[in-house]
Amino acid sequence: MAHWLMEKKIKDNNLKNIEVYSAGVFAEPGDRSTYSAIEVMEEYGVDLKDHGATHIRQSKIEEMDLVLCATTSHKYSVLQMYPSLIGKVYTMKQYVSTNEDEQDLDIKDPWGYDIETYRFCAIVYPNAACKGNNVSESFSSTASETTLPTFGFCVS
Repeated sequence: MAHWLMEKKIKDNNLKNIEVYSAGVFAEPGDRSTYSAIEVMEEYGVDLKDHGATHIRQSKIEEMDLVLCATTSHKYSVLQMYPSLIGKVYTMKQYVSTNEDEQDLDIKDPWGYDIETYRFCAIVYPNAACKGNNVSESFSSTASETTLPTFGFCVS
């Protein structure tokens, strides 16, 4: 959901040259979206019926300029697998926070919960990925001028 909501936010803001990818630490390659995720994303005009999950080991994560994770557990798993990404991996809340003492840096994974939890995450994910809710500002310092900024989510 986070990937597709961010894609929508980028499109809605007419931003160009930003690539968004997603992968999961625990995802099984090809796993389909849950019925609740499909239903909630339809409310945002996004069709997830053909979406298949990507495991982090089969992703382009090492090419990302920025990797945002839903939880600190995901973040530490990513950094354990890819220590070269230090300085590029954050939780979504950590990335946008101005409070370095903030304790709750996790966004609950909606998998296995009711549809209202999915709706809550659909609101939180894109806002947690954008500093000051400004999409272009969020990516202005993540890539050199000669490359496309690449943006990865790691949420499951």
